[in-house]
Amino acid sequence: MSDYLEAALAAAKAAEEVILRHYRSSGGPSRGRNLEVRLKQDKSPVTAADVEAEKVIRRIIESRFPRHGFHGEETGRTAPDAEFLWLVDPIDGTKAFVREYPMFSTQIALAHRGEIIVGVSNAPVYGELCWAQRGQGAWLGETRLHVSAVGTFEEAALSTGNLKSLASSSRWTGLGSVVSRLNRIRGYGDFLHYHLLAAGKIDAVIESDVDILDIAALSIIVQEAGGRFTDLDGKPISLGIRSVMATNGPLHQPLLEALSAA
Repeated sequence: MSDYLEAALAAAKAAEEVILRHYRSSGGPSRGRNLEVRLKQDKSPVTAADVEAEKVIRRIIESRFPRHGFHGEETGRTAPDAEFLWLVDPIDGTKAFVREYPMFSTQIALAHRGEIIVGVSNAPVYGELCWAQRGQGAWLGETRLHVSAVGTFEEAALSTGNLKSLASSSRWTGLGSVVSRLNRIRGYGDFLHYHLLAAGKIDAVIESDVDILDIAALSIIVQEAGGRFTDLDGKPISLGIRSVMATNGPLHQPLLEALSAA
């Protein structure tokens, strides 16, 4: 492991302690916890667990790499012109966290001159820790991950998420034409459908209304498992990404073409 990956894993585990402490407070899940939730300017929720977990992550990263930039969901951005930039969402899926179901995760990624080179996705309650570094594969714990070889819509399982803006776009008709041909469609959402894709258990993911902090770590996990990861226009990942098409590879171009056909 590189020093970067070791730091990301250490930060994710430290954040896990904070998150689980809050999650289990006041008697544990479904025991009437009294989490204080406030809304940010974009109307997304934030809790004390989000902020505390990010501060723990930030302390670990900045103590080891003081010259690196840091872009956190809750504590903002430093050194925007730095060669290395850490991208962190301490609790991706705060709504799930607040509602006490396990579909949330900690996302930590490192970009070097805009290219994601390290990614850690830790879902502590769900029980999955995925990680990847450029050129070293993608892993779930000690198991190396590989995408599927499915090559047709009729064989494929597709998962969707955050479809609000997609539903009001011209691509909606194209998605409908794909859905009618699929073997299976589900909406696993958040970290889970990317973990499933990297493990070869589903074959494609479509999302709109995303932020780079949500998917930076997941993008390298999918790519290092052999998959493809772009936006819905087929453009490569960038800090300004707002939509996702992630696939096992063989389905990528057919899916892009189907969504743009309308």
